[in-house]
Amino acid sequence: MSQQTFITKVADPAMANMKKTGIPASLTIAQAILESAWGTSGLTQKANNLFGMKGTGPAGSVQMPTKEYQNGKMVELQAAFRKYHTWAESIEDHASLILNGTRDKPTRYHGVLGADYKVACQAIWKGGYATDPNYPDKLIALIEKYQLHRYDDIIREEEKNAIDKDSTKKNPVEKTEVEKHAAEKVIAVLGAIWTASADKQVQAAAHYAANALRKAAGIL
Repeated sequence: MSQQTFITKVADPAMANMKKTGIPASLTIAQAILESAWGTSGLTQKANNLFGMKGTGPAGSVQMPTKEYQNGKMVELQAAFRKYHTWAESIEDHASLILNGTRDKPTRYHGVLGADYKVACQAIWKGGYATDPNYPDKLIALIEKYQLHRYDDIIREEEKNAIDKDSTKKNPVEKTEVEKHAAEKVIAVLGAIWTASADKQVQAAAHYAANALRKAAGIL
């Protein structure tokens, strides 16, 4: 699988989750790249686990070696990791973890929600997602190298357009008032033309146009 194919495969569910949760799609994609080594890690191959999430998943769990920092030193451990039926299931579970945190701290990862990608990368690490002190920088480097932030921009633009559209629907009276005001100005000009002209055809055309405009704008 090419890198772009991997990004595209993860991007669609990541963007869908961003719409629902506010978790930046760029963060989801970057974490998937880093944690799964572009989908080639043993954990991803065996368990569809893109994010290195431990515990028991919808399809059970697998025992895998992992490296973590303890007291400033890298050590290798064996741990149980969640197993999923699909990548989409892994992405949904990742979003659930960020939204719900842990029992001891449900808001552990809430600094991610609605944040720009740089803030989100710092927040996910500060929440304790990874022990690597360089974790935020690695995520940011991936986002900027592959321009993953463009997926955030797409969702934010869609949300902005939806708000603008909704606002227009909620304020039809204002739009009608503007149209009426403009129509009244044109009708006044047509009235002046009718008064100034001695040509019956011009007067008739001005009268017809003014009446049509009054009807269209709802002016009685």
